[in-house]
Amino acid sequence: MVAQQTGRYSKYIRPINIVFDLIVITTLSLYFFRDLNLPLLYYIIYQTITWVVIALIVKYYEVFRFTTPVEIISKLVKQFSIFLLVVIAFFPFSKETIFSGKAIAMFMITSFVAIVSFKYFWFFYLKKYRIVTGSNFRNAVIIGYTSESIRLKGVLENRKDYGYRFFGFFSDKKQNSEIKGRIEDLKHFVIENKIDEIFCSLNEISNEKLKDLVEFADDNKKAIKFIPDTKEIFSKNLKINYYELFPVLTLQKTELHNPLIKGFKRTFDIIFSLIVILFLLSWLIPLLAILIKLESKGPVFFKQGRPGLDEEEFFCYKFRSMQVNRFTEKEASKNDPRVTKMGKFMRKTSIDELPQFFNVLLGDMSVVGPRPHLWSQNKAYASKIKKYMVRHYVKPGITGLAQVKGFRGEIETEEDMINRIKYDVFYIENWSIIMDLKIIFQTVVNIFKGEEKAY
Repeated sequence: MVAQQTGRYSKYIRPINIVFDLIVITTLSLYFFRDLNLPLLYYIIYQTITWVVIALIVKYYEVFRFTTPVEIISKLVKQFSIFLLVVIAFFPFSKETIFSGKAIAMFMITSFVAIVSFKYFWFFYLKKYRIVTGSNFRNAVIIGYTSESIRLKGVLENRKDYGYRFFGFFSDKKQNSEIKGRIEDLKHFVIENKIDEIFCSLNEISNEKLKDLVEFADDNKKAIKFIPDTKEIFSKNLKINYYELFPVLTLQKTELHNPLIKGFKRTFDIIFSLIVILFLLSWLIPLLAILIKLESKGPVFFKQGRPGLDEEEFFCYKFRSMQVNRFTEKEASKNDPRVTKMGKFMRKTSIDELPQFFNVLLGDMSVVGPRPHLWSQNKAYASKIKKYMVRHYVKPGITGLAQVKGFRGEIETEEDMINRIKYDVFYIENWSIIMDLKIIFQTVVNIFKGEEKAY
């Protein structure tokens, strides 16, 4: 079972920009600083890290289809101004390095010209490509038939470079040919017509319906944006963007959706998983393989299809802790007769999960994230528990906040799953590197302490 996705090229734009920028500054620094006795390896590492950190601070890569050229230029100036100071700051740390203002100036000017030229081509070419080919358009509807929403409709239809197809209004207060139905008809229309974005006029929807709409958008991976009323602004977790001079409020995505944060987390995952594989699994796998084989027949590893990022299936690896059986979609219970003696020890200490570091290295999982559920659990709880599908917005993890808080193992009641989802969603919406490190530390502590539900 694999969830169907709508393919777009937008998700590749930022990674391509980031990779191009890093290649440019790396190549040009190697050329212009080659005769300055600079410790190039250390400098390149320093330069790469600081470029990324500055980009995070000034939100350099947060450029969207409706971002104005003035905003883009402002981001470029901020990025290169701070980066210039950072480059100059490196030279005093190396006594043998020859400081050359000319080399630094040439490096910065050439880098700026190359990156600006690429961004200009990339930004405007994509807009023209979208208009000419009709590719990568987003389908949109508007809730509410107000003067503000009618103005927004005009912007979406007149600015083809924004890349929207307008499908109609939904309103409980008015009816005409442009209105496709009442607000209660919206959900079916959105699914049926593959609508991507829902614009909502805040003065035409009650708090109760708004909450229900946000939950619907979360569950079905639809973007929801708000048209602010002139009298009262709904401001919880919202970011304001402008389509020309028209203000639109958008529910902000989490930090884990930021390409730079995703890149940082992926780098951490690769380094951490390589350390575990090289220094632990390299000798532990042969040892456990012998012990597993001596006790029962069957493979050393157990693999099982699980829903991952965007509910795409991947194969989750474990050390086999049970007798070979047909009931792989049935989770383990206390005193489960399928579990071997060696398996009981491995499950108690969570050693059986260690092969998942290969999943992390392959990119299917992260070290920290929501634990991947069984497909049978997805089917059973996706429609029952609010925000259940939010956990598929990020990669599943070997360990997670719910697990270190005690919500792991067998799901005995629906309340167990509800609590697990609450912690998963909290993690996704409040992620920080400190939280990841705390979860990893607490996981190690729990392994040595032993956990009641680890069976």
